[in-house]
Amino acid sequence: MDNLKDIYESITRLRRNGVRMKDIAVRIGYQPSVLSALYSTVLPAYLKNRENGMDIAAALNGALVWVNNVSKKKLLASLDRMKLGLDEMEREYADMQPQTATPFEALTGNVMRASVENIGRLSGVYMSYSRSSSTEAMKIEPYLIAPSADGTYIEVVHNSAYGSSHTGFALMNGLSHLYIIFNENSLPQLSLFNICLRLPMYDRPALLRGLYTCFDYNYNPVARRILFVKQSDNVSREEFAALGGCLKTHDQLSSGERAYYDYTCKPGDIIRMCNIPSPSMTADDLSIEKELLGV
Repeated sequence: MDNLKDIYESITRLRRNGVRMKDIAVRIGYQPSVLSALYSTVLPAYLKNRENGMDIAAALNGALVWVNNVSKKKLLASLDRMKLGLDEMEREYADMQPQTATPFEALTGNVMRASVENIGRLSGVYMSYSRSSSTEAMKIEPYLIAPSADGTYIEVVHNSAYGSSHTGFALMNGLSHLYIIFNENSLPQLSLFNICLRLPMYDRPALLRGLYTCFDYNYNPVARRILFVKQSDNVSREEFAALGGCLKTHDQLSSGERAYYDYTCKPGDIIRMCNIPSPSMTADDLSIEKELLGV
């Protein structure tokens, strides 16, 4: 079990060199989903337990309770094989660097791979609450946040109140922010909507608060508050697909939902922009825009 830290660090180095989790799993004889759970949840929890003074056996037992697809018996029996396979891969990929078109793309790729290491405490199903762009109602929509099947990025799935589903990805800015990015339309058209969630200093927070930016029906940018409320730490993709979003007016809300409405749906919780049809484009247009939008 003393090899667990070395195994975690070796996988981290390989992934930062662009090696896919799927390829690592094949080399060491693991299913990609099992290796992903081991890397994103079990090993970080194990290392944290060790830092807190727990002995090796207790630290591992405490880490394994967070997942249900990692066998302790198989893990212990395969440690030497895993270490040998990872050492071989590191030698093979020692000189490999990610091939990217721009420095920003390289940075994004590195952050994307590194983000998976810390998403375990935030993974799960959330119900989101925000103000509707089209009606005086609150949107209630489920989100699934989890490592991708191959463990190379954070996958986010969103079931909208209008019956559509979107799949995007997330990036973590250290441990302070989670950025979620979607394309609302089919490719090649880009119609991005993004969420920036401020992360509290809790291992498994019940609430996440943030800002949601998107386009309205005239393709003018809109920003508004959004609230994520944790529903479950783990759920199958099939169960999540059955969850739907909806719109609720104030008189349809439960007492608990009214607190979410008061936080997200007041006039000051949404910011709009538009282009004023002015031939002059002077500073007066700025006040005219705010007057027209009522903000």
